[in-house]
Amino acid sequence: MPDVRKGMAIRYNGEIYFIVDFSHTHMGRGGATLRLKLKNATTGLTKDVSLKDDSEIEEVHIERRPATFSYIEGENYHFLDSETYEDILFKKDQIEDILGYIKEGMEVMILYAEGMPINVEPPTFVELEVVETDPGLKGDTASGGSKPAKLETGKVIQVPLFIQVGDKIRIDTRSDKYIERVK
Repeated sequence: MPDVRKGMAIRYNGEIYFIVDFSHTHMGRGGATLRLKLKNATTGLTKDVSLKDDSEIEEVHIERRPATFSYIEGENYHFLDSETYEDILFKKDQIEDILGYIKEGMEVMILYAEGMPINVEPPTFVELEVVETDPGLKGDTASGGSKPAKLETGKVIQVPLFIQVGDKIRIDTRSDKYIERVK
């Protein structure tokens, strides 16, 4: 059985995928099966795949390089490579899952496979302003409930009841969770 791990990039049916999750199963006398949940590196679509234990998995080397989110032009999102100053273009549907975390001027990582830019990785933690939420009530505390809040990027997440419009908050982009209010 090949060694696999979450986050690993592989080539499957001629395309590059990231392993989101995996499990090994062994059925008595039969061979082992490797079940993979894969995310297409360019489209962002996920699929479930089952492979036999003798299947070859080709690992793809991914290079991460810093870039700055420059601007939006229609459905095109432009990034400036921090090392080469090259303009890197992604279509909206290629990076739709991270658009709620990035704004113009923000530092990101561009993922490259075989010299080609394939995806954008937002910072692990981002600070964004709350632009719309229900008003808090007198006596609301940090240990109370939660409410939806719309951020400056259009993303909606759950925040504590004391968060108000205009507050800047820190969000964990891996879990989509509120971390803290920032000054």
